[in-house]
Amino acid sequence: MSSDIILETRGLVKEFKGFVAVNGVDLKVQRGTIHALIGPNGAGKTTCFNLLTKFLEPTRGQIVFDGHDITREKPADIARRGVVRSFQISSTFPNMSVLENVRVALQQKLGTAFNFWRSERTLDQLNERCMELLGFVGLADFAHLTAVELPYGRKRALEIATTLAMEPKLMLLDEPTQGMGAEDVDMVTDLIKKVAANRTILMVEHNMGVVGKIADTITVLQFGEVIAEGPYEQVSHNPQVLEAYMGSSDTELQGAHG
Repeated sequence: MSSDIILETRGLVKEFKGFVAVNGVDLKVQRGTIHALIGPNGAGKTTCFNLLTKFLEPTRGQIVFDGHDITREKPADIARRGVVRSFQISSTFPNMSVLENVRVALQQKLGTAFNFWRSERTLDQLNERCMELLGFVGLADFAHLTAVELPYGRKRALEIATTLAMEPKLMLLDEPTQGMGAEDVDMVTDLIKKVAANRTILMVEHNMGVVGKIADTITVLQFGEVIAEGPYEQVSHNPQVLEAYMGSSDTELQGAHG
């Protein structure tokens, strides 16, 4: 595997009782890029994500991350290697403060996650790093609010901060702008671009405006198979891609760039 390829799948297949959800997917994600996985509903995008993070076992094929074959590894082992996923539905602790949410993620990284008998003072040493991360995602002024009080877009920013606390080599973002208004979409898009400055991001995203603005490479799935790959300008004019999107809710494909 070339050293500039951080993640590669080879002939990845997932079958569910005769239904082939992912069919022979070969994916190469270059280190230090934003790579988007797109496709109409039911194309196999989320199944692909679940295979990469081992929430599902592949029926056939191979997954290689950073030169290591991780096809049979457990989700926790893959997370320790630096593959960290941010979920489609916000996964923050709603009744904990913004700061405490990030601190929990840092505790996991340090291996002290379940030492609840330790005095809170020993956790205070993590607060400086928490505030650094919150500052990076624009949440420093919200540190002492409970997570449930945050507006929707800020919750996604918090989720990105907790993901960053795990020091990922590869961040998997699952529909990061889903359900957002234009202002929040712009904020989160800018944040993803900022986060990607020194790490690799693989994202599933329906909003073609977001994909066109920040993705370096786009892989298009239909019926579990790759039908096109390349930069936005190339993919958005591909006749097979346009046909795949016709009649779906994703007809924004053309003219969404910028």
